[in-house]
Amino acid sequence: MEIGLIERKTALEAFLADAAGARDAEVEQARPLSGGAIQENWLLDLRLHGGPHDGRHAVVLRTDAPSAVAVSLSRAQEFRVLKAAWEAGVTVPEPLWLCEDSEVLGRPFYVMRRADGVGLGNRIVKDTSLGGDREALAERLGEELARIHSVAPPRRDLDFLEMPDGNAAEDAVGRYRAYIDQLGEPRPALEWGLRWCERYAPETREIVLVHQDFRTGNYMVDDAGLTAILDWEFAAWGDPMSDLGWFCAKCWRFSRPDLEAGGIAGREPFYRGYARVAKREIDRQAVRYWEVMAHIRWAVIALQQGARHVSGAEPSLELALTGRRAAELEYEILKMTDPAAWEAA
Repeated sequence: MEIGLIERKTALEAFLADAAGARDAEVEQARPLSGGAIQENWLLDLRLHGGPHDGRHAVVLRTDAPSAVAVSLSRAQEFRVLKAAWEAGVTVPEPLWLCEDSEVLGRPFYVMRRADGVGLGNRIVKDTSLGGDREALAERLGEELARIHSVAPPRRDLDFLEMPDGNAAEDAVGRYRAYIDQLGEPRPALEWGLRWCERYAPETREIVLVHQDFRTGNYMVDDAGLTAILDWEFAAWGDPMSDLGWFCAKCWRFSRPDLEAGGIAGREPFYRGYARVAKREIDRQAVRYWEVMAHIRWAVIALQQGARHVSGAEPSLELALTGRRAAELEYEILKMTDPAAWEAA
């Protein structure tokens, strides 16, 4: 059930006026944005009277959806990650105000500047009129990811972020194996994939801020190019190669599996943009490893989503269909971990 934003309009306006240092605030229009399975987003047309932000503003209010995932960051934590990314020069919507008082809307939320453009992964991949030159877009996304990875621990403002226990790859194997065990059903293809990942785990050379969901579908573009990187709720400390692997994983290429950088271009422009800004060598073998791990992770998430429907806790056609995605992901894992193919690579 959506937040009672209209019913709580007076409380919201009072908070916004105080946070913005305005005499008063008026929410002229509020409409929900689609596409938020884990978070709930509202587009607000805001009018501030007085203070440093006097005038009209198009902003987005972001709070938890009823189906929020337990492992995602809280909205307060996500707001702080977004601020760190903004300060690092990443193209993100400007973070404006955080409200941790549940009395205002019934749950914590934050407000950020609206970014224009299209964010639907399938549409971006299919409609080549979006995003400008595709090789330039892939290169720009590599640069953006490098700026994210410029944020490194220790950071007092980000001390809530999860830190891998030792080697990042081995830590991921342990976590995903525990998740599968909790499901209580045999998944031999995933167990095979995890055993493969255990055997071939690359060394973690450094720990940086990783987005953990950096992919086509989580950035916005207009006709000219990139407008924003979105969805920071899974950010953590980790191996930078894991983000490259997630972006290049076949499961996030949509209808263009031949375009290995997110379904929009080949790997080389993406790698080139990343290496130029990061001044960090790309371990291509490690990226391929993290692509296998990406399919395992997405399969585990799909099974968890499906279990919420099957258990009766949250009947949902979307959750049921998501659960069925696990089989195709398992098939891809088996192809990617074929011993002869991997040794040849």
